[in-house]
Amino acid sequence: MENKELEQNKQEKSYSLLSRSLLTGFIGGVMWGTFGVILHYFNFTVVSPTSFLLRSWLNAKWTHEWLGDVIALVITGVLSIIVALLYYVLLKKMRSMWIGTIYGISLWGIIFLLLQPIFPNIPPLNDIGINTIVTTLCLFIIYGTFIGYSISYDYHDTIIRGSKKNKDKEQNS
Repeated sequence: MENKELEQNKQEKSYSLLSRSLLTGFIGGVMWGTFGVILHYFNFTVVSPTSFLLRSWLNAKWTHEWLGDVIALVITGVLSIIVALLYYVLLKKMRSMWIGTIYGISLWGIIFLLLQPIFPNIPPLNDIGINTIVTTLCLFIIYGTFIGYSISYDYHDTIIRGSKKNKDKEQNS
C-alpha cells in the first residue's frame, strides 16, 4: 500500500499576514488605478494615474498611449504596497470598515492638497472642477476601504484561526 497523503489532508502553503497585506496593496493599486484610468477615459475626471505619475515629469509621446497607462498602473501598484504597509503597521487591529474609509479620504487629501505642488501636470484643487473632486474622492474612499478592510479582516481571521488551532491542540493533549 502506498504512503500517499489524501489531497484533503494536505496543508496548503500558508503565506504570512504581512506578505498577504502587501499583495493586497499591489492588487488594490492596480485594480483601483485601472478604474481611475477608465474614469479618465470617460471624462469623469481630468486626472488619471498616468497624469500623476508619468506626465508630470515626462513629456514623451508614449505617455499618452496605452503603454503609458500600463506603466503608470504598475507604478501605482508598487506605491500601493507602501500604502498597504503603512495601514498594516498602524491600523490593522481596527475592526471597522470606517477606518479604511477615513484612510482613503486621508490619502486623497495628502495627494490632492499636500503633494499637489510636486505634480505640475495636475491643476490646483480649485481649478479641477467638482466632477473630478467627487470622482477622485469616491475612488480613494473605495480604495482605502478595500485596503483597510482586507488587511483588518485578514488580521482578525488569522488570530481566530490561530486560537482555534491552539484550542484543538490542548483538547488533543
